Amino acid sequence: MIPSALAETPRKRERSSEDPESALIEAARGGDPAAFTRIYRLHATTAFARLTRLLGPIAEREDLLQKVFLELHRALRTFRGDASLGTFVRRITAHVALGYLRSWRRRPAVPLEPEHLASMIAPGLPPDEAARARQDLRQLLDLLDRLRPKKRLAFVLVAVEGLSCAEAGIELGASADAVKQRVLAARRELKAMLARKEAR
Repeated sequence: MIPSALAETPRKRERSSEDPESALIEAARGGDPAAFTRIYRLHATTAFARLTRLLGPIAEREDLLQKVFLELHRALRTFRGDASLGTFVRRITAHVALGYLRSWRRRPAVPLEPEHLASMIAPGLPPDEAARARQDLRQLLDLLDRLRPKKRLAFVLVAVEGLSCAEAGIELGASADAVKQRVLAARRELKAMLARKEAR
């Protein structure tokens, strides 16, 4: 289930009864499957991209995406509209990713196929630059896999997505200071792993 902290936000967004998002949410709450399908279509691409950033191009992303929207469906009845629905979906996505990472150590590693890596780099790069980007990305994902889940997610949310420590803390159910310490620890560990790798 979604922790209650995920539903909180510092500022309340005022919504009118004419707000299209509010109407869509109310219809979905009322059991309208077309309304929930519309919500899925509006937010699935963004949620899938975030799962990729947080977890890498793992084979389970499609299953986890379905879990995100199952959690969303369950949480809609208590969604107060304090934040936008998009923000709420992003928080649920981070929560689902954290749950996956906590159990991931018991699963076999998923090989990174070239097409997986290609989907995560900017399109249109010259072949030599694209090859270097794939190599760097493969190395980064390998190193991120060695971080503890909370450190990994804090690092990706702050260093990759550009969230503040306070914003990341809201998504992870942690204080801004705790997120800052996790990010600093992750950077230290990544640098140490890179140094050891280069020394071999």
